[in-house]
Amino acid sequence: MGTDSERSVYLDHAASTPARPEVVAAMVPWLTEHPGNPSGSHAAARAARRAIDDARDHVGVLVGCLPGEVVFTSGGTEADNLAVDGVVRATGGLPVCSAAEHPAVLEPVRDSGGTVVPTDAAGRIDLTVLTEVLDAAADDPGTSVALVSAMAANNETGVVTDVAAVAAVVAEHAPDAVVHTDAVQASAWLDLPVVVRGAGLVSITGHKFGGPKGAGALVVRAGVPLAAVLRGGGQERERRSGTQNVPAIVGLGEAARLMVAERDAMGHRVGDLRNRLEDGLVAAIDGVRRTVPDGTPRTPGVAHLCFDGIESEELLFLLERDGIAASAASSCASGAQEPSPVLAAMGVDRVTAAGSLRLSLGWASTDADVDHALAVIPTAVERLRTHARSVQSR
Repeated sequence: MGTDSERSVYLDHAASTPARPEVVAAMVPWLTEHPGNPSGSHAAARAARRAIDDARDHVGVLVGCLPGEVVFTSGGTEADNLAVDGVVRATGGLPVCSAAEHPAVLEPVRDSGGTVVPTDAAGRIDLTVLTEVLDAAADDPGTSVALVSAMAANNETGVVTDVAAVAAVVAEHAPDAVVHTDAVQASAWLDLPVVVRGAGLVSITGHKFGGPKGAGALVVRAGVPLAAVLRGGGQERERRSGTQNVPAIVGLGEAARLMVAERDAMGHRVGDLRNRLEDGLVAAIDGVRRTVPDGTPRTPGVAHLCFDGIESEELLFLLERDGIAASAASSCASGAQEPSPVLAAMGVDRVTAAGSLRLSLGWASTDADVDHALAVIPTAVERLRTHARSVQSR
């Protein structure tokens, strides 16, 4: 790899993980040797259909559902959109979600005239306010809540939501509503069959746990009302039309199979790396705080910190120059560094949020990655603060 200054360290796994070699190997034959369209009737088509069915089995085991409940999509965004828009179209009711949801949930909820519920200081949906919203809708003859969405793990902070507790509130106060959970960030770390058991709809995507980009799924439990958004071919039991992307679906299935086999061991290993990274930075740098309140359940892969006296965009520039790829917010909030809606929902002020940094690890992360980050980040922060002090003194 060369000298330490030449290291390339990827600490943005929450945005997208590298595809695992086993996944690539599973996909290649379906890119190069098997041309069949799974909707056809000849042998090549039947082979493609069997490959999709095998992948459906693996995703079903990962999430804890029947294979027939798996609807393949182009990724997490489409799965989230289909969950919200599909239920709203099927029922005519309104959706509800938390203020810390991914934009793929927030925007359809707002576009449908739904309600956005505030969060607690950790970024989890406020169950007291949710109860009030559901009770108010129940008392209004002209209003019905069709769906409540609360993500299983936050895409910026890794904070874990108690989906079962959300489902219990919904069951008591809006029994006809469907619970949806965006489990995109949870898939690599949490025991989904347990965590999302109370949800009628579950979104995942492969590129968060070693699979390919462009392949995801929405789990639609039996009996959940869902109208198709993409129509025309009748694929996926008429819930999502369009010729299936066989290579990507095969890759998603293989990533799901590996995740089921290795999740516990990987979670312990990566959690130890994350803790060493986070503890080392807090010890080495003054004026840094952990964004997530102590004791809050979170996934093993995310270290989220706020640094006083710096701007995230400047820090990211210096880190990239020293070989570290990281982010200041979720990948979908990249580009111009706007204040994070997630941090705003948690009550983090704009000045503090301006110095936020998300360092996310995954299956490919190593001790050497953490060593390099601990060597580079304190120096970069001090350099920015020194520059800021010199500018202020002029």
